Amino acid sequence: MANNNLVYDVRDVPKPFGKLLVFAFQQVLAIMAATIAVPTIVGKPADIPAAILGAGLGTIVYLLFTRFKSPVFLGSSFAFLSSLSVAIGFGYFGVIIGSVFAGLVYVVLALIIHFAGTKWVSKLMPPVIIGPTVALIGLNLAVNAMGDIVKANGDGINGGYNLIALLCGLVTFITIIICSSQKRFKSMKLIPFIIGIGAGYIVASLFSAIGYGANVEYLKIVNWSPLVENFRNVTVESFLTYPRFALVHGISDAVNGKDALTAAGVAEIAIAFIPVALVVFAEHIADHKNLGSIIGRDLVEGEPGLKRTLLGDGVGSIVGTIFGFCPNTTYGESVGCVAITKNASVWTILTAACMCIVLSFISPLMCLLQTIPSCVMGGVCLTLYGFIAVSGLKMFKNIDLGENRNLFVVSAILISGIGGLAIKIPYHATSGLVDKAIQITPIATALILGIVTNAIISAIEKKGGNDEKPESLMAAPVGADATYDVGAEEEVPVADEAPAAEEAAALQETQAAEEVAADNAPAEEN
Repeated sequence: MANNNLVYDVRDVPKPFGKLLVFAFQQVLAIMAATIAVPTIVGKPADIPAAILGAGLGTIVYLLFTRFKSPVFLGSSFAFLSSLSVAIGFGYFGVIIGSVFAGLVYVVLALIIHFAGTKWVSKLMPPVIIGPTVALIGLNLAVNAMGDIVKANGDGINGGYNLIALLCGLVTFITIIICSSQKRFKSMKLIPFIIGIGAGYIVASLFSAIGYGANVEYLKIVNWSPLVENFRNVTVESFLTYPRFALVHGISDAVNGKDALTAAGVAEIAIAFIPVALVVFAEHIADHKNLGSIIGRDLVEGEPGLKRTLLGDGVGSIVGTIFGFCPNTTYGESVGCVAITKNASVWTILTAACMCIVLSFISPLMCLLQTIPSCVMGGVCLTLYGFIAVSGLKMFKNIDLGENRNLFVVSAILISGIGGLAIKIPYHATSGLVDKAIQITPIATALILGIVTNAIISAIEKKGGNDEKPESLMAAPVGADATYDVGAEEEVPVADEAPAAEEAAALQETQAAEEVAADNAPAEEN
């Protein structure tokens, strides 16, 4: 595999050190929005610093297990949102136990791969499954990005739609395009997200200043309240703080008698986490196949190998939860950042992880990052998620969609995933009514459906023993005399295609025999 013209390869160290810090901060910005969203969604916004600390620690663990050969950042996983909602009901120890269950699934899978190899994985999830799944990850995230790009803090129209917010998001998006496409300034090509976010933030701030000055809610794009609240009463904690990660919360709950964890609760947490972790395993493979295609290396069957990436992801997720708040996973935003900037330096990822750890203790910087408007991050995600989708579509180039087998598999994945089909498994009922269920995300559901579809067709073909290529559903039957225009005035019969080597030899022998017979015919008549 080629290295795809990387500016910095995996083991390259950007120099000087200041440049490395800038590249690392760009990675932090790329993953920040999604990382802080998870604790906010589950109702624990105060644990945002802990989530960022856990992401940094989990990434370092992942890099150690993969021997610094896989340049990707780990952050809070959206796949475990429903699982977290169950676990948080049993206190912070419930969250920790859930992440341990999920991490152990990865460890067990890594052990199986150690003894059985990765061939069964490639057979279970060939490119016809991985390609549309990677594309689906980007397409599925598009809804979130486009929801953010029109969102502002002030009152909008049509359910929160704000045209000024859209303008700020598009300024961010266009700035990123200009920085990435121009060829005069190399440094701009390497930090397009920082420049884009900066441009969008400035425009949003100008409108917000007018909005706050004139008391026009529609123009209030930026919410500076986190910074204002941080310095309302200036203390040491206004500058330095410590994130109270899950382990500290858990111990505090136990000491104060608030620990709600029971044996039945542990079983319920296991049911909530283990099935989701088994499905996220497939997404893990898709992420690494995608990253491998970008950096020009096979990370699954080559180095560091699926065994090590799974161990890094699983153990990193456990560490990230114990010393953070929520389970982690490899981030598509980080992969997209590598793809756009052509900076695959693993030292950039390591520095970004260390930067997250430091940032989680610095109150003003944490508050400043929280003031970045959703519309500006929506403009960033418009590019990041688009590159994820395109990376998956590029895997289609060697897939013959004229074959019904491939057509059905790809269709099942794309349509179910884009349509939002999810699997909800009930595990608790009251008075005959289901009140608790585990939800498997649409991406994971689509992947399962694709695997099942591929397995069914493979079984049918194997049982039938018919090696003939099935007639394609993508094109109507072609008549023997049909022609297609390929030049200005030239028509070429479809039937004149070159035959196979054996058929060509047989045809030549037949023609030679006919020519000999034709030559002898006049002599026999005379």
